[in-house]
Amino acid sequence: MNNRIRELREEAHMTQVRLSIELEVSQETVSAYESGKHYPSVASLLKLSQIFNASCDYILGLSDIRVPSKKNATNIDSVLLTKWSLLDKNQRDLAIAYINGLIDMKKSLSK
Repeated sequence: MNNRIRELREEAHMTQVRLSIELEVSQETVSAYESGKHYPSVASLLKLSQIFNASCDYILGLSDIRVPSKKNATNIDSVLLTKWSLLDKNQRDLAIAYINGLIDMKKSLSK
């Protein structure tokens, strides 16, 4: 992941300072992402995806496909992404916590 963020930033001719402004984090935080000392939050990862037009999986190094085909996205994906973009950071954190709770509940019921 660390090399991907740096590669994408440099490809976009963007400084760490400029990226930090876009992500609403410090320049030191961007440097930590690039060096692998810290991972971006989900909110920052989504912003990185939008800024660089790259999938989160690509940014994290989980895929070599930078932009997945749009035909794989369903209508519900589009609806969810649209609604997600309307949330502020606190609301997104709550939504993620809720989803994680649902997943944990499903796992415990299937045991």
